[in-house]
Amino acid sequence: MAARQKVVLITGGSRGMGLAMVEHFKGLGFKVAACATTLEGARNGNPDFAFACNVADRDQVKAGVSAAVAALGKIDVLINNAGLGGTNSLAPEDDDSCWHEIINVNLNGSYYFSKYALASMNDGGRIINIASVLALKGVPDTTAYCAAKHAVLGLTRSMSHAVASRRITVNVICPGWTRTDMAHGRLSELGMTEDSLKTSVPLGRFIEPVEIAQMAAYLASDAASGVTGQSFVIDGGVLA
Repeated sequence: MAARQKVVLITGGSRGMGLAMVEHFKGLGFKVAACATTLEGARNGNPDFAFACNVADRDQVKAGVSAAVAALGKIDVLINNAGLGGTNSLAPEDDDSCWHEIINVNLNGSYYFSKYALASMNDGGRIINIASVLALKGVPDTTAYCAAKHAVLGLTRSMSHAVASRRITVNVICPGWTRTDMAHGRLSELGMTEDSLKTSVPLGRFIEPVEIAQMAAYLASDAASGVTGQSFVIDGGVLA
């Protein structure tokens, strides 16, 4: 009997690293479920099942995971990629809406999807979280984003122990400057360009989204069955 086709669910699949992962995993023969904030965006990359979801909304996540399982039968691999960046002020007179939004998307979204996907994941499955090099360092004016990504690293380590008895692995990828719309939006905020910033990268270039997809594919493969609770930095050598 032929092996069943594996299913991967990718959040934030409309663009950037998420879109690269949708396309890469389809090329590897996976069935792909993808979500984004709009159904139109979720359909980018032509996944096998697309759904709109606010990852910070527990009820929407629960419903979306259920719909994906109903459509594709199971979840073998979950990639928590959906993220939100931005600067937030520490001025006491400013409100905290930016802080809560960034924490909700980056941290709570990963928690909700993991929680509900695990119920439909076979033993030996994979959870891959996408964090950032800012899970490992701090920078000015991005306290919410740094806090959220540090927390995703902690979530990864804790979950890796919680599901180890089921042979489910949980790992996190920490990209550096990657050629995405989010990164270029941040560069615009800083008044910088890719050309000016890449001189500080030892390899002299930004990371391509497909390189993140390739690392995710490795972590989803049988070759990585003994790898869990680990963080993988892909930043061109900046943190070396």
